[in-house]
Amino acid sequence: MSGKGNGNGFFDGVPWWVKWIAVPVIAVIVFGGLIASLIGFVFGLLFKVVLFAALVGGLVYLVKRFTSSSSSRDW
Repeated sequence: MSGKGNGNGFFDGVPWWVKWIAVPVIAVIVFGGLIASLIGFVFGLLFKVVLFAALVGGLVYLVKRFTSSSSSRDW
């Protein structure tokens, strides 16, 4: 009764297009909003991480540039 090769699986007896077309389409329709939200969240988070790294790198570059050029003269 495990459905592993003994012919009693859940999708036994249904056409191939039900398994490979209809079921994925139904899953996308049901969970599509959730999937889109997760993808949007991941890309938004990735964008924020890259933006943060760029801003911190730019700040460090500017601080090092101005402190090295001003180290030869006193304020």
